[in-house]
Amino acid sequence: MLTSQQLRLAIDIGGTFTDTVLVDSNQQVLASTKNPTTPADPTEGALTGIHHVLGVSGYSPADIGLFIHGTTLATNALIERCGSKVSTITTHGFRDILEIAYERRYSQYDINISKPDLIVPRSRSFTIGGRVDFMGKELAPLDDNGIENLVVELEAAGTEAVAICLLHSYANPDHERRLAEELRIRLPDIAISRSSKVSPEAREFDRLCTTIANAYVQPMMSAYLSDFEQRIHALGITCPILMMTASGGMTTLKTAAAYPIRLVESGPAGGAILAAQVARDISADKVLSFDMGGTTAKLCLIDNYEPQSTRHFEISRAERFVKGSGMPVRIPVLDMIEIGAGGGSIASVDRLGRLQVGPKSAGSEPGPAAFDRGGTHPTVTDADLVLGYLDPASFADGHITLDETRSRNAIDNEVGHKLATDEIRTAAGISEIVDDSMASAARMHAVETGKDLGERVMIAFGGNGPLHATRVAKRAGVSRILVPPEPGVGSAVGFLFAPISYEIVRSRYTLLESFTAADVNTLLADMEADARTVVTEAAQNQPLIRKRIAFMRYHGQGHELEIPLPDRPLENRDSETLKTAFEEEYCRQFTRAVPDMAIEILNWGLKLSTFHEYAAETAKDHSVTEVKPPATRRILCDVTGEDVHASIYKRKDLTAGTVICGPALIQETQTTTLVSADFAASVDSLGNLVLSRKDTS
Repeated sequence: MLTSQQLRLAIDIGGTFTDTVLVDSNQQVLASTKNPTTPADPTEGALTGIHHVLGVSGYSPADIGLFIHGTTLATNALIERCGSKVSTITTHGFRDILEIAYERRYSQYDINISKPDLIVPRSRSFTIGGRVDFMGKELAPLDDNGIENLVVELEAAGTEAVAICLLHSYANPDHERRLAEELRIRLPDIAISRSSKVSPEAREFDRLCTTIANAYVQPMMSAYLSDFEQRIHALGITCPILMMTASGGMTTLKTAAAYPIRLVESGPAGGAILAAQVARDISADKVLSFDMGGTTAKLCLIDNYEPQSTRHFEISRAERFVKGSGMPVRIPVLDMIEIGAGGGSIASVDRLGRLQVGPKSAGSEPGPAAFDRGGTHPTVTDADLVLGYLDPASFADGHITLDETRSRNAIDNEVGHKLATDEIRTAAGISEIVDDSMASAARMHAVETGKDLGERVMIAFGGNGPLHATRVAKRAGVSRILVPPEPGVGSAVGFLFAPISYEIVRSRYTLLESFTAADVNTLLADMEADARTVVTEAAQNQPLIRKRIAFMRYHGQGHELEIPLPDRPLENRDSETLKTAFEEEYCRQFTRAVPDMAIEILNWGLKLSTFHEYAAETAKDHSVTEVKPPATRRILCDVTGEDVHASIYKRKDLTAGTVICGPALIQETQTTTLVSADFAASVDSLGNLVLSRKDTS
């Protein structure tokens, strides 16, 4: 456990900016910064952030007692297809799992459909003899003679990493384990991922894709994490470095290097954790988390202070909003929708003369035209600057001075003259399109999960979240917004609220009517032993919380419901308890249960985590005070479309009870909050900005 003298450091390396936060043991922010990401060497940007926060706070590297890191490196490698050369090994007769996929087209009537890029072509798909059944019984031994042939084929293909996915290895991993051992002896320089460790679940296609994705990024991530650790320790930081995972927990560097697929979306997960903590502070049990950075925007629904989670998502979809058009990955992950709508999203005119924004991003190099780093394409940041919403001198903690002339020229040259409009109206169009895209994504995500956005509080953060929050909220039907302190580095702050955790899901098919408690208890005990191996090293004697789940469905259905298990050894009579719980949950989601239908359990889940909750402070009543703005600036009003004078405030100068009527801009070192003309803002006792839409009835 940390002492009062030890500090916590969190670093989130995003596609455009690297965020660094230093806090004390009471979770008070001592220093934070936002500096451009350095794509050629991401660690360099992290070191810049560390030097800055230590210099500002006056502390030394030795004072840091906990270091938490999240990165988009694995995500970007998968999206940009810049990982290792992967080959697959599957059971003889199942070479074409990737080609067959789900046996359907994701867009039934599109004759020009683009198939998802699943990384491994058929020429690098190899097989080996041997077979086990779905209960784990060996039907045919592993073909030892075939291993030598595999070695020759893998070398001839120039293989750098291998994804092993043998049939039903989730039930019996012995064949995969022995094959991996033999290959490591013969091919010591090739990275090996086996599905029974990466994703030990039924559904061969999903399991193979997940293992491929892990193998694809493992060599790169292993090298990166090793180099990162060495360079951080060289500074004099001697504490362990923990990695943020996609499920909203933390794990060790060793585990992260072995299973880097669990790092995908780790940065956005930190933002959802922050939003959940803020929701506790303000007692808001229904929240929409809105995180808009430089490259993407992420939205997450949070109920009862817990972000929605899932075990399935897709990477790099061919069609942005179409399920089935990407590469499926089956790991525990917070359920967020992410779209290419950030400050660096590039605006262009398509061949039909239509204005479009994103998903391509200018990133940090060269960045938006306003960065004056060689970028010539107009972006959302350029549009916000031209509309008057950004202060050129204070952008991104002062690391970058924005050039409005370059923004105007880029907007006019690339878009405006093609649409025959001036740069102001073009900038307004860019802004409206990106806001509509984010609001549409939020509405779609809510509808898919049966939720209503109108009753939710939006918690906005990220470098661009507060700037676009009111505009997105209006389009999404949200009337109340909260911007927490330090919103520009919100995901990094969220890392500091995350527990150390590890989650395992394994397939073991069971009909509820033939449920045998002893077999399930043995399975859960094995899963817990594996999870403890991962968690104990990082937890350092902290007490652990255990959560166990049965994934249940009616016989023949394609998807399961998550039903909690009692935290004790199961007994045979628990079959009735599970049946009742399943039918209650089924009725809640689908109105009525199905009578006389057999119930089956496909998967079992176990999660171990530390209990890491800070005492929530309740906002107190305070007197209300209207303050006069120290300055004004002309902006384009997003409500009337006319030039208006917006009040300009510094957030650090605002006190609890302050009320501000829009249009106004509230500036801080790493972001700006736009208070639209139809909104009013106030400051609560916790330092949150609370934006409420005015009654226009």
